[in-house]
Amino acid sequence: MPELPEVETIRRHLAPHVDGRTLRSLEIHDARWSLPLAPQELSAAVEGRRIEQLGRRGKYLVWELEDEAYLMLHLRMTGTLLLNPPERPPHTRVTFDLEDGELQFVDPRRFGTGELALGREALDDFFAKRLGVEPFEPEFTGEHLYELTRNSRAPIKAMLLDQKRIAGVGNIYADEALFRARIHPLRLANRINRKQAGALRDAIVETLELGIESKGATIDDFRDPEGVSGSFQDRFLVHLREGEPCVRCGRPVRKLRAAGRGTYVCESCQPRPRARRLRQAPRADRRGRP
Repeated sequence: MPELPEVETIRRHLAPHVDGRTLRSLEIHDARWSLPLAPQELSAAVEGRRIEQLGRRGKYLVWELEDEAYLMLHLRMTGTLLLNPPERPPHTRVTFDLEDGELQFVDPRRFGTGELALGREALDDFFAKRLGVEPFEPEFTGEHLYELTRNSRAPIKAMLLDQKRIAGVGNIYADEALFRARIHPLRLANRINRKQAGALRDAIVETLELGIESKGATIDDFRDPEGVSGSFQDRFLVHLREGEPCVRCGRPVRKLRAAGRGTYVCESCQPRPRARRLRQAPRADRRGRP
């Protein structure tokens, strides 16, 4: 699934081609894309409006249209936006007519979505229910991350993947950030101390910045709007490196399951947390004495 760096790469590539243009028409070929709205209902709300700006929030692309109409597009697992392809690709679900160009949303597995918000209040409410802090916002500090961990008994990897806590971090970037911070993905979030939270916050930001600099990671499906692959996969420190020597210590990288996802870790550099032993009360003897 495209994560924050991949979506930001798409936004930066598309913005010069869409900002200030008029969305002449939005042809929805697959009614599932616009649910719960009917295709014609969503199209009627956005067609003919000027695109003020193409933004991003977490993993969502946000089409900011005139008169405070917003179209929130999520690529999900296999969604791709292609700019001016020579012919309509297979699995095209939506066509954007942009005056001097055409944009196709292609999605073989049909998980991607388009949702509508009319008015800034509706937009804010939409994201307040779904997303937490943006990693590049000033509010995302080590202390903020530490406070997020206080009421979570989930493994830290699972907490990082919770979009309601931190927006935009997915499986790849969680693995890479945890390695940089030397934290095992199975360590319980509420067992992270302040120093570790500060290191992890910095590692998350650094990892996402490297991902954007590399124009994302292409493993299966991700391409930019002109079909070009990202290169962050060439800079992975642990992700997908099972059995290979750790770049720090040379020990083999392991693969395990965390938060239901394939997770990569060096258990020398990221020590596995010890199991907490339950203290058992001493049994009373037959005479009732402890």
